[in-house]
Amino acid sequence: MNRRACCFAPGSIICRLDSKEKYAAIHELIEKAPVFKHLSDRGAFEKSVIAREESQSTGYGKGVAFAHGRTADVDTLFISLGISKQGIPFDSVDGKPVHLLFIIANNPCRKIEYLRALSILAELVRDETFRERLIQGSRTEELEDMLGEAFRSNWAERTA
Repeated sequence: MNRRACCFAPGSIICRLDSKEKYAAIHELIEKAPVFKHLSDRGAFEKSVIAREESQSTGYGKGVAFAHGRTADVDTLFISLGISKQGIPFDSVDGKPVHLLFIIANNPCRKIEYLRALSILAELVRDETFRERLIQGSRTEELEDMLGEAFRSNWAERTA
């Protein structure tokens, strides 16, 4: 799969997370997001995401979390977004619940690619209007297009 296809391609956004607890939400997103179906051991990937979360919360603030785990199952980044209308307590730096849960799967050998993606996502969600459009969105395809276009545009600028 090419690098462009992994970031907000079809199957990367789940518009409605039902979980009310952060570890349950991580599990739900990994299980529901088709983008993670190709992992040979989703359970091991989930354990790596949870282990990272247990060491320090990935709750960024402003209703956003960037959970992540490493796996040799991927040769490039795979990113999923789960949206929770009600919000999930996440031990975020600002104490607010998370409405946008990103989960990033990255190969342990691709740290720079991971950091670049995390930087782009953080920049995108700083914009309150952009965050609200994601939270209020109900059509998966539109959200994947919107987020994918914004992400790829920033990626191209940073890798040119």
